Order: sequence, then C-alpha cells, then structure tokens
Amino acid sequence: MAKIITIAIPKGGVGKTTTAVNLAASFAVLEKRVLLIDTDPFGACSMSLGFTPEKTKGGLYEVFNFIHSMAQVIHRTELAFLDFIPTNVTSQQAEERIMRLSENRTLLKNILRTIAPHYDYVIIDTPPFLRGLTTNALTCSDSVLIPIKSGHFSLEGIEKLFKYFDWIQEVANKSLQIEGILQTMYEPHTKVTEITDRELQLRFRKYLLKTIIPKNTHLTEASFYGKPAVLFNASSKGTLAYLDLARELVERHQTAQPPIVLPSNIQLA
Repeated sequence: MAKIITIAIPKGGVGKTTTAVNLAASFAVLEKRVLLIDTDPFGACSMSLGFTPEKTKGGLYEVFNFIHSMAQVIHRTELAFLDFIPTNVTSQQAEERIMRLSENRTLLKNILRTIAPHYDYVIIDTPPFLRGLTTNALTCSDSVLIPIKSGHFSLEGIEKLFKYFDWIQEVANKSLQIEGILQTMYEPHTKVTEITDRELQLRFRKYLLKTIIPKNTHLTEASFYGKPAVLFNASSKGTLAYLDLARELVERHQTAQPPIVLPSNIQLA
C-alpha cells in the first residue's frame, strides 16, 4: 500500500507545488513508483510538468463528477516511475463545482482506494487554504509535509495548520501524522532567516527535517520549461536537495510494501 503524503500549509508562496513536483520526481529517480495528485484548482503542478490543456485528458474534476475513474485520468510523465493526475479545472464554474463537491471530505479517500495500492508513494499538492480540497487530502493521507519559507507569516501558517490538524485527527483521520517541517527557499545569513530558525527550534524542533531546500533559480526556471528540476539541471543545488529529502523520507519508510503492477485492461491517458 502506498504511503500517502499531503503537502500543505495555509500560506502561498512557500514552495508547496515546487516541493510536491520535485519530491515526487526525486522518489521516481530512486525507482519508487509515485503518483502525484494536484488538488489546487490553479493547476500549477500541470504547468510544472508540461501538461498544457491540449495534453490533458481529464483530471480530478471529471473524477469528482463521476465522468471518469481515477485510472482513466492518470497521465504518464517523462520519468518512468512518475504518474500524474491534474485537477483539470478550466473555468470559474468548474472551480465552484469542484469546491462544492469537495465539501464531502471523504470523497478523495473513497476514490483513491482503487488506485493507491499500485504505488509506493502518493504525493498530494494542495491549495493555500484548508477547507474543501485540502481537507479531502488530509483525510486520505498518512502524513502531512509542511513546507515553509523564512518569515513571520509562515510561522503563523504552521500554527494554523497544527490546530486544523488536531481537528482532522479528531473527526476524520485519527492516524494522520506530521511528516515534518521542510524549510524551503532558504537564504542563510539574513536576519529573517535567523529569527525564523530560532522560532522553529523553540516551537517545532521535533518536527524539523534534516534536509533544507536552498533558494535556487534552477527550481523556478524548471517550471517554465514544464519539467521537474531533475530533468532540467540534475546537478543544481535545488535538485540535489530534493533528492536528499527523498532519501531522508525513504529511510523512514523502509517497511513500505512493493508496488502492485497495474492491470493491463486499465487505460491511461
């Protein structure tokens, strides 16, 4: 059975999508069978992987509306071990509808049961808010990975997420765990970073991951070319940091079960 990890924090601009795409790609480089799911209506994961509208054959929108099954909206990527499911929200009306449907917090959990056993990891990218689609993601996940950029608002975002995390554990997913807090876009030797580091050590030390993602232009540039960083510049500091993160997490999950081969009758996009 897959380890399901949601990337979440109620704060934009901290590297959620960058982390989701590049962690998933790094797992794939380590030959772990990975499914990346985008639950953000903005669709940044699709852009980061080069899935333009004409290349997209359906996504969560069609699954939530029972037009397609999860297996029918899986997209193959350039990495042999990485598959992708986009949101495929293409209009304001579609966004409003998927938001209404996501009020059923167990919807994604029930749908994902049919496909999760075929993977080692399922990585879920979320929008920068907690209700609806993020709640669906947290309800079906084993753990939540929290990316933060140095700054006061990121620290407040952690506090808000932890309170919501307690509520999710109480009402929807008692086994949900904190995978860890990941520092992203890290710039050493600045006052903001110094203050943030101090606060993290005081308040969240036991949740901090060893790996730190540096500020690196190649991570941003890769998204413009529709590729994960490992396919854009495999030797960049950002790429190597995400590979280190994947290795750190794999070491924690050594008991993961081997993936099950997809049945030959499942049609992939």
